[in-house]
Order: sequence, then C-alpha cells, then structure tokens
Amino acid sequence: MRVVVQEAPFDFGAESAAFAAGREDVGAVVTFAGQVRSLAADPISRMEIEHYPAMTEAALRKIAEEAAARWDLADVLVIHRYGTLTPGERIMMVATAAAHRQAAFEAADFLMDYLKSRAPFWKKEHTTEGAEWVAAKDSDEDALRRW
Repeated sequence: MRVVVQEAPFDFGAESAAFAAGREDVGAVVTFAGQVRSLAADPISRMEIEHYPAMTEAALRKIAEEAAARWDLADVLVIHRYGTLTPGERIMMVATAAAHRQAAFEAADFLMDYLKSRAPFWKKEHTTEGAEWVAAKDSDEDALRRW
C-alpha cells in the first residue's frame, strides 16, 4: 500500500505500470486519475489545493486501509496533489488490485467518493471574476452514503 500527498506532478502511465508490474497474484487492476476541469460556462484559470500534511496523510492512509480490508485487496495506491494546478493537470490517482474485478472496481469507486467528499483538502478556484472556495456538493455526499 502506498499513499502519497505531493505538490509535484506525477506520471499516470508510469505509476499505473509500476503498480501492476509483476502482479501474478491478482486478476484485476483498476486505475483512475482525476484532473482539474474548466467548464466553458464557468471557466477557471487555476485551482489552489491546501491541506495539513500530517492530518491529510493519516486520513488517506486510514481510508486506504479500510478499503483494502473491506474488499480484500492485494494492493492500493493513492496519490493526491496540492498546490496550484491549472485545467487539464492531474489532481489525484487511485489504483486497486484484487483477485477479482468487482472488488477492485468497488474499492476504487469507494476511494474516489471518499477523496471527493471527505479527504481533508481545501480547494479554491480562480476565475476572471475572482477566487472562491469550492463548497461540498450534496451529490458527492450522496455518493459516499452508498458505502
């Protein structure tokens, strides 16, 4: 299991390949990458992501351990960035490995829902009209409640 909180960009392809390399003990590897989105109707120029390092890493490790136990995963990878990111840049990555695909997919989905709604990160979007903190969405909470 690896949980990383970093400012620097990461190579999704290299991380995915390294995560899956030599895994003869699993039948499924699921990967997901989230990136900064800028909508035409509401464009952003950048996003600032802040966090408290010790608290954030501990929270992410705890949820990764919960996913690993709940779905009997062989391995878990969570990478989340902080700092200033621009549209199209990757914010985070989740990878899960399990004997069967359902466990790998469900665990990855669970981790993504947690990262979206409960991970201790604070996001501020910058637009031509100023900066605004990103508020929690009911839809994100609804997605997390299903677990």
